[in-house]
Amino acid sequence: MNKKWFLLAFSSSVIALSLLSSCSRNNPDSSGVEYMPDMYRSPSYEDNSFNPLFPDSMTDRVPVKGTVPVGFTPDPFPNTPEGWANAAQYWKDPFAASPEVVAQGKAIFDVYCVHCHGATGMGDGKVAAKLPGPPPPYSGPALRNITEGEMYQTLEYGKNLMGSHASQLTVEQRCKVIRYVQTLQKLGQSSDTAKTASSEKKDSVKKG
Repeated sequence: MNKKWFLLAFSSSVIALSLLSSCSRNNPDSSGVEYMPDMYRSPSYEDNSFNPLFPDSMTDRVPVKGTVPVGFTPDPFPNTPEGWANAAQYWKDPFAASPEVVAQGKAIFDVYCVHCHGATGMGDGKVAAKLPGPPPPYSGPALRNITEGEMYQTLEYGKNLMGSHASQLTVEQRCKVIRYVQTLQKLGQSSDTAKTASSEKKDSVKKG
Protein backbone atom coordinates (compact mmCIF):
# COMPACT_ATOMS: atom_id res chain seq x y z
CA MET A 1 0.00 0.00 0.00
CA ASN A 2 1.55 3.28 -1.08
CA LYS A 3 1.50 6.47 0.92
CA LYS A 4 -1.47 7.93 -0.97
CA TRP A 5 -3.73 4.99 -0.19
CA PHE A 6 -2.57 4.94 3.42
CA LEU A 7 -3.53 8.58 3.92
CA LEU A 8 -6.91 7.98 2.26
CA ALA A 9 -7.64 4.99 4.48
CA PHE A 10 -6.54 6.86 7.59
CA SER A 11 -8.70 9.87 6.75
CA SER A 12 -11.70 7.65 6.09
CA SER A 13 -11.23 5.95 9.46
CA VAL A 14 -11.06 9.25 11.29
CA ILE A 15 -14.24 10.51 9.59
CA ALA A 16 -16.05 7.27 10.35
CA LEU A 17 -15.05 7.38 14.01
CA SER A 18 -16.16 11.01 14.26
CA LEU A 19 -19.55 10.18 12.82
CA LEU A 20 -19.98 7.25 15.17
CA SER A 21 -18.93 9.26 18.22
CA SER A 22 -21.47 11.96 17.39
CA CYS A 23 -24.33 9.49 17.74
CA SER A 24 -25.84 8.79 21.12
CA ARG A 25 -28.22 5.94 21.77
CA ASN A 26 -29.12 7.28 25.23
CA ASN A 27 -30.08 10.79 24.10
CA PRO A 28 -31.24 11.23 20.50
CA ASP A 29 -31.11 15.03 20.95
CA SER A 30 -27.44 14.97 21.90
CA SER A 31 -25.01 16.56 19.44
CA GLY A 32 -22.36 14.07 20.44
CA VAL A 33 -18.80 15.08 21.15
CA GLU A 34 -18.46 18.85 21.45
CA TYR A 35 -15.43 21.07 21.55
CA MET A 36 -15.60 23.32 24.63
CA PRO A 37 -19.27 22.67 25.55
CA ASP A 38 -19.27 25.70 27.88
CA MET A 39 -19.26 27.82 24.75
CA TYR A 40 -22.63 26.34 23.77
CA ARG A 41 -24.34 25.98 27.14
CA SER A 42 -23.51 28.52 29.80
CA PRO A 43 -22.93 27.02 33.27
CA SER A 44 -24.50 30.11 34.87
CA TYR A 45 -27.97 29.91 36.38
CA GLU A 46 -30.92 31.39 34.50
CA ASP A 47 -33.16 34.13 35.89
CA ASN A 48 -35.96 32.92 38.17
CA SER A 49 -34.43 29.44 38.37
CA PHE A 50 -33.62 27.14 41.31
CA ASN A 51 -30.18 27.73 42.75
CA PRO A 52 -28.67 25.44 45.42
CA LEU A 53 -25.91 27.93 46.20
CA PHE A 54 -28.14 30.20 48.29
CA PRO A 55 -30.18 29.40 51.41
CA ASP A 56 -33.44 30.55 49.78
CA SER A 57 -32.72 28.48 46.62
CA MET A 58 -33.38 31.51 44.39
CA THR A 59 -31.06 32.71 41.62
CA ASP A 60 -32.45 36.24 41.63
CA ARG A 61 -30.85 38.32 44.35
CA VAL A 62 -31.99 41.52 46.05
CA PRO A 63 -29.80 44.51 45.02
CA VAL A 64 -27.21 45.59 47.54
CA LYS A 65 -28.68 48.22 49.87
CA GLY A 66 -27.82 51.74 48.78
CA THR A 67 -26.95 50.84 45.18
CA VAL A 68 -28.68 52.01 42.00
CA PRO A 69 -28.95 49.72 38.93
CA VAL A 70 -27.16 50.86 35.79
CA GLY A 71 -29.44 52.99 33.61
CA PHE A 72 -31.99 53.57 36.37
CA THR A 73 -32.72 57.06 37.65
CA PRO A 74 -34.62 57.02 40.93
CA ASP A 75 -37.45 59.53 41.33
CA PRO A 76 -36.67 61.70 44.37
CA PHE A 77 -40.35 62.57 44.77
CA PRO A 78 -42.66 59.66 45.71
CA ASN A 79 -46.27 59.28 44.63
CA THR A 80 -47.66 60.89 47.78
CA PRO A 81 -49.33 64.26 48.41
CA GLU A 82 -46.10 65.46 49.99
CA GLY A 83 -44.06 64.12 47.06
CA TRP A 84 -46.26 65.94 44.55
CA ALA A 85 -46.06 69.17 46.53
CA ASN A 86 -42.26 68.95 46.72
CA ALA A 87 -41.97 68.12 43.03
CA ALA A 88 -44.16 71.09 42.12
CA GLN A 89 -41.88 73.36 44.11
CA TYR A 90 -38.41 71.94 43.59
CA TRP A 91 -38.23 69.82 40.40
CA LYS A 92 -36.75 71.74 37.48
CA ASP A 93 -36.33 70.53 33.93
CA PRO A 94 -32.59 69.97 33.32
CA PHE A 95 -32.92 70.70 29.59
CA ALA A 96 -32.94 74.23 28.24
CA ALA A 97 -35.93 75.19 26.11
CA SER A 98 -33.78 75.35 22.98
CA PRO A 99 -35.29 74.90 19.50
CA GLU A 100 -33.54 71.53 19.24
CA VAL A 101 -34.92 70.23 22.56
CA VAL A 102 -38.42 71.53 21.76
CA ALA A 103 -38.31 69.85 18.35
CA GLN A 104 -37.29 66.55 19.95
CA GLY A 105 -40.07 66.97 22.50
CA LYS A 106 -42.58 67.52 19.70
CA ALA A 107 -41.49 64.29 18.01
CA ILE A 108 -42.12 62.41 21.27
CA PHE A 109 -45.41 64.24 21.84
CA ASP A 110 -46.64 63.29 18.36
CA VAL A 111 -46.11 59.62 19.18
CA TYR A 112 -47.35 59.32 22.75
CA CYS A 113 -49.58 62.33 23.51
CA VAL A 114 -51.26 63.78 20.44
CA HIS A 115 -53.99 61.12 20.24
CA CYS A 116 -55.53 62.43 23.48
CA HIS A 117 -54.24 65.97 23.95
CA GLY A 118 -54.49 67.02 20.31
CA ALA A 119 -51.90 68.62 18.04
CA THR A 120 -52.22 72.01 19.74
CA GLY A 121 -52.78 70.73 23.27
CA MET A 122 -56.45 71.63 23.35
CA GLY A 123 -57.59 68.15 24.44
CA ASP A 124 -59.22 67.45 21.08
CA GLY A 125 -57.27 64.37 20.00
CA LYS A 126 -59.01 61.55 18.15
CA VAL A 127 -59.05 59.32 21.23
CA ALA A 128 -60.22 62.11 23.54
CA ALA A 129 -63.75 61.99 22.13
CA LYS A 130 -64.09 58.39 23.33
CA LEU A 131 -63.02 59.14 26.90
CA PRO A 132 -65.46 59.87 29.74
CA GLY A 133 -64.09 63.40 29.64
CA PRO A 134 -61.51 64.94 27.27
CA PRO A 135 -58.22 66.19 28.70
CA PRO A 136 -58.33 69.86 29.71
CA PRO A 137 -56.49 72.21 27.34
CA TYR A 138 -52.96 73.12 28.34
CA SER A 139 -53.86 76.81 28.21
CA GLY A 140 -57.07 76.37 30.21
CA PRO A 141 -57.52 77.24 33.89
CA ALA A 142 -56.83 73.66 35.02
CA LEU A 143 -53.37 73.37 33.42
CA ARG A 144 -52.12 76.81 32.46
CA ASN A 145 -50.20 77.17 35.74
CA ILE A 146 -49.08 73.56 36.14
CA THR A 147 -45.38 73.40 37.03
CA GLU A 148 -42.63 71.34 35.45
CA GLY A 149 -42.51 69.15 38.53
CA GLU A 150 -46.24 68.39 38.35
CA MET A 151 -45.88 67.49 34.67
CA TYR A 152 -43.02 65.14 35.51
CA GLN A 153 -44.98 63.48 38.32
CA THR A 154 -47.93 62.97 35.96
CA LEU A 155 -45.70 61.30 33.38
CA GLU A 156 -44.04 59.20 36.09
CA TYR A 157 -47.12 58.05 38.00
CA GLY A 158 -50.16 59.08 35.96
CA LYS A 159 -53.08 61.22 37.11
CA ASN A 160 -56.85 60.87 36.72
CA LEU A 161 -57.53 59.21 33.33
CA MET A 162 -53.92 59.56 32.19
CA GLY A 163 -51.85 56.50 32.98
CA SER A 164 -48.17 56.39 33.88
CA HIS A 165 -45.73 56.75 30.98
CA ALA A 166 -42.70 55.67 33.02
CA SER A 167 -42.38 52.40 31.08
CA GLN A 168 -42.69 54.16 27.72
CA LEU A 169 -40.58 57.29 28.09
CA THR A 170 -37.09 57.59 29.49
CA VAL A 171 -36.29 60.37 31.96
CA GLU A 172 -34.67 62.36 29.16
CA GLN A 173 -37.70 61.94 26.89
CA ARG A 174 -40.07 63.08 29.63
CA CYS A 175 -38.01 66.22 30.21
CA LYS A 176 -38.01 67.06 26.50
CA VAL A 177 -41.72 66.49 26.03
CA ILE A 178 -42.34 68.80 29.02
CA ARG A 179 -40.47 71.56 27.20
CA TYR A 180 -42.71 71.11 24.18
CA VAL A 181 -45.88 71.07 26.30
CA GLN A 182 -44.77 74.42 27.74
CA THR A 183 -44.69 75.88 24.22
CA LEU A 184 -48.26 74.66 23.68
CA GLN A 185 -49.28 76.29 26.96
CA LYS A 186 -47.89 79.64 25.78
CA LEU A 187 -49.35 79.20 22.29
CA GLY A 188 -52.81 78.53 23.70
CA GLN A 189 -52.60 81.42 26.13
CA SER A 190 -51.60 83.78 23.32
CA SER A 191 -54.53 82.52 21.26
CA ASP A 192 -56.92 82.96 24.18
CA THR A 193 -55.65 86.50 24.76
CA ALA A 194 -56.14 87.36 21.10
CA LYS A 195 -59.68 85.97 21.15
CA THR A 196 -60.51 87.93 24.29
CA ALA A 197 -59.15 91.15 22.80
CA SER A 198 -61.11 90.58 19.59
CA SER A 199 -64.30 89.87 21.51
CA GLU A 200 -63.86 92.99 23.65
CA LYS A 201 -63.27 95.07 20.54
CA LYS A 202 -66.47 93.78 18.93
CA ASP A 203 -68.45 94.51 22.10
CA SER A 204 -67.01 98.02 22.19
CA VAL A 205 -68.01 98.64 18.58
CA LYS A 206 -71.54 97.41 19.24
CA LYS A 207 -71.93 99.64 22.29
CA GLY A 208 -70.56 102.62 20.38
